[in-house]
Amino acid sequence: MSASPSNKPAQLKSRFRITLHGEIALGPGKVDLLEAIGRTGSISAAARELGLSYRRAWGMVDTMNQCFKKPLVEGSQGGAGGGGAQLTALGQSVIDQYRAMETKAMKSVQAEWKALHKHLDTK
Repeated sequence: MSASPSNKPAQLKSRFRITLHGEIALGPGKVDLLEAIGRTGSISAAARELGLSYRRAWGMVDTMNQCFKKPLVEGSQGGAGGGGAQLTALGQSVIDQYRAMETKAMKSVQAEWKALHKHLDTK
């Protein structure tokens, strides 16, 4: 525990990582990146929003696109206004399915979480 604990209440978070061929095909950070690309229309803008380097974000997108049968993100060629990126229909579907898995997981462990929470030193 840190020397000065924060005043944040105890939280339970579910975190799924889907691996394929030794790579993380999908996980919480990659889903956050997909959502940011959907909002911004750009890998570089999404990377800035999440505090990632462009290289790191591009590598994450490349891994996801290689792990799925069809791409989750497609880029457009640059021009006078520059390029961009957009989620494919599969990319949006993957986000929706991943978030649904998180919701179901959280609902399924509420009784255990309440029992465990009573034992945490939350003062």
